[in-house]
Amino acid sequence: MKPTLYILGLIALNSCKTTPKEIESLEDKIDRIHAEAITIDTHNDINTANFTDSINYTQRLDTQVNLPKMNEGGLDVSWLIVYTGQGELTNEGYKNAKINALDKFSAIQKLTKELAPEKIGLATTSKEVRSLVNTGKKVAMIGVENAYPIGLDIKNFETYYNLGARYISLSHNGHSQFSDSNTGEKDSIWLHNGLSDFGKEAVAEMNRLGIMIDISHPSKEAMKQMIALSKAPIIASHSSARALCDHSRNLDDEQLLLLKENGGVVQTVAFSSYLNTEKHEARNNYAKELYATIANEMGVEWYERSEFSSLSSEQRATFMEVYPKVLAKGKEMLAQDPNAPDAVSVVDFVNHIDYMVNLIGIDHVGISSDFDGGGGIQGWSDASETKNVTAELVKRGYTQEQINKLWGENLLRVLDEVQEIAAEYKS
Repeated sequence: MKPTLYILGLIALNSCKTTPKEIESLEDKIDRIHAEAITIDTHNDINTANFTDSINYTQRLDTQVNLPKMNEGGLDVSWLIVYTGQGELTNEGYKNAKINALDKFSAIQKLTKELAPEKIGLATTSKEVRSLVNTGKKVAMIGVENAYPIGLDIKNFETYYNLGARYISLSHNGHSQFSDSNTGEKDSIWLHNGLSDFGKEAVAEMNRLGIMIDISHPSKEAMKQMIALSKAPIIASHSSARALCDHSRNLDDEQLLLLKENGGVVQTVAFSSYLNTEKHEARNNYAKELYATIANEMGVEWYERSEFSSLSSEQRATFMEVYPKVLAKGKEMLAQDPNAPDAVSVVDFVNHIDYMVNLIGIDHVGISSDFDGGGGIQGWSDASETKNVTAELVKRGYTQEQINKLWGENLLRVLDEVQEIAAEYKS
């Protein structure tokens, strides 16, 4: 027995001398998980003035998204948006909208092919996304917000596809030739009671081409018709949970469950008024007075966003010159003001993610910001703060696999399925 006891004693002694495995700190865990995820933001608006030889996304501009800020925050993929506001349903309206849309396509192409091809590439498939990320480049993808510029020619969907568009919304704020908008809820006036016949044709065409159908802006009835007609999964590129915030831009439980059944994904949006309207309005009203005071001290008139269209070109130019300065000073003062109402934050944002994950499952929820289009919250005010979202998810107990799905894998899975169905059409 003694030799056995001796051997056991040696084993015990050696095990005591073994250095305990270093425990990973919370910050290290957040850094590791964030670095390993492919982080995709599915909705970032653009201004073509920021895609020139002298002013562009290689610089740390005042924009919420640009390459330096993407690098700082670890944001891998930005869906840059070809957005056109809703205009008259006339040939003249379609013509002007088309010019606007093509200008934005050209701007994105210029960024990836001329201005910074060594830093960012344009992707149209999940394979291209992974390849670019693996080479250390940032990734641009293209979404179209409002199909209004397509006019009345169904062939233009293929034109947009060839230019790189991989999701399209059939309407925005206002009814289009394709679809009713969520804005119809305000006055209960509808143009098509869902989709027009042309809109139904568009659903089939997007399925054929391999373009994801975006239901963030269309009406609930239009969304239900799209799901009934589509042979492929659909997405909500930037919407949140209506159960937590009763805004027509959010999806109610019925819509979310339909989305799950369809196999699609809802990209939770960091837009403060869609996350917590009461907090947003209290903070916003307080901030408006502060901004107006700062502008007055600078000797300029302060205008609300809704007033921009009524300004003369001279008034608009003067205002846009001072606007970022007023905003920056105002935000700094708000942050230090103990009397300022609480801002909508990353906590509110992840509350929506939690709700939708609990309702429809981890495979059907994703992340978006609507940066440079009104989005941005405390803690994720621009792309440089992207890691804060991961931090909040880690603190709530989400695993690496779950966070990977939320940040991009779910969206890429839908893109793959949409393109597989398009391949079946072709064969």
